[in-house]
Amino acid sequence: MVFLAEGGIGALGINLPSLIAQLINFTLLLLILGWAFKRFLFPLLDERRNRIREGLDAADESKRRLAETETATAAEMEKARGEGQGLIGQAQQMSARIQEEAQGAARAEAETLLERARSEIQLERDAAIADLRREFADLTITAAERVIRRSLDRKAHRELIEEVLAEAPQGGEGGDNQR
Repeated sequence: MVFLAEGGIGALGINLPSLIAQLINFTLLLLILGWAFKRFLFPLLDERRNRIREGLDAADESKRRLAETETATAAEMEKARGEGQGLIGQAQQMSARIQEEAQGAARAEAETLLERARSEIQLERDAAIADLRREFADLTITAAERVIRRSLDRKAHRELIEEVLAEAPQGGEGGDNQR
């Protein structure tokens, strides 16, 4: 109570009734501002905090979805790569089969051409032998006519010579001239 004395607080220049009034005013202001902050400012801050939390949760969800999408995309790419390799393998197999078929067809065609050539050669050989027989018959008749110096019956001699040639073995069947 020393301060209450005239010389204590008054000497410092403090007016006690004014100090009490200021303390009451400060307390009232503190209570009003506390009530206003709780009523208006804190809900706004809570709402902002909730929106920030939701944004962070949405960002985490987006990151998770992105990771899932990247994993799924990588799996799809690997699957597509595998399918592509399979298609390439099938194409190579088809190419090999087509080449084999083409080679087989070429061989068959070559055999056909070779057989046809052999057949034509045989026909030409037979025709040449027949021509040689006719010429030989004509030459034989001509030689016989000259030897006898008179004209023989060509038709009768030709028939005779053809009979002899028909009975004689052919040049290709003898075995020593065959090729």
